[in-house]
Amino acid sequence: MPLIQPSTYHPPPLMSNGHFQSVFPTLARRINGVQYVRERIDTPDGDFLDLDWSRAGSRKVAIVSHGLEGHSRRHYVLGMVRALNAHGWDACAWNFRGCSGEPNRTLKFYHSGATYDLETVVKHIRNLKSYTEIALIGFSLGGNLTLKYLGEQRSAIPNQISHAVTFSVPLDLSSSSRKIGHWTNRPYMIRFLRSLHQKIREKMVLFPHELSDADYGSIKNFKDFDDQYTAPLHGFKNAEDYWEKCSAKPDLREISIPTLIVNAQDDPFLPEPCYPVEAAQTNPNLFLEMPFAGGHVGFMSFNDDGEYWSERRALAFLEIGS
Repeated sequence: MPLIQPSTYHPPPLMSNGHFQSVFPTLARRINGVQYVRERIDTPDGDFLDLDWSRAGSRKVAIVSHGLEGHSRRHYVLGMVRALNAHGWDACAWNFRGCSGEPNRTLKFYHSGATYDLETVVKHIRNLKSYTEIALIGFSLGGNLTLKYLGEQRSAIPNQISHAVTFSVPLDLSSSSRKIGHWTNRPYMIRFLRSLHQKIREKMVLFPHELSDADYGSIKNFKDFDDQYTAPLHGFKNAEDYWEKCSAKPDLREISIPTLIVNAQDDPFLPEPCYPVEAAQTNPNLFLEMPFAGGHVGFMSFNDDGEYWSERRALAFLEIGS
């Protein structure tokens, strides 16, 4: 029964609010000491992915997947990469299509169920034959992607992949998309839609006949965006079809390696279906931790080494698997 109770996370005094935890690190946290080496790899469909490496000379590597409209230089990715290196792990922070600083080559973007791109990264790293152990770490959308990949692989997961850790995962896309669309989350939605609009504009230069933002002003939430762009560009009927087929929740029962999900109870983006208690109770490989605080990809803590609780929690799970 891998429900981890109580959680070891305790927020700093006066910093337990979910919105504060979600916003403050983005605005104020600065990570020093991470020096990336970029590698570009091709995908089977003629596109590319940019991988940012931070090596510690290890035979162990963690593949880090960022969240919606993120990239390898987000504070939470840099913090995790720095902690991994400090604890003897190499780190590969990969950027989803269109998230590395330039538009990708093909018409399609990234999305919550694009496990084929994670598979491309895993296969590339395995082919390097430099690592005896691979871990997967995912945040938010990258967490859903990680969990779905593991569930799809089932028992065929490559034997080098030993553990996975995910934080703030909207693993039920339908309910989480609606939760983020609630009026209390309007500032987040405006920010996401503005960033996504910029990507549409960049891709319109490459595909002027296939993409248009003529009525982008009518898009008010993720359902509107996914109906207009995500679904048709990636072969789904509509937003609901995309959400149903790309949610990681149905795949959790198939996960066959030790996997940790950390979803804070005060996460402003996550409704009740995103806390998979039943799956954790029935799958001995799935560990669920639900701190009372932490917000969305927050989990702030202050200490001498500058590591957040989430980074220490991930490293502890990679070492002991619980």
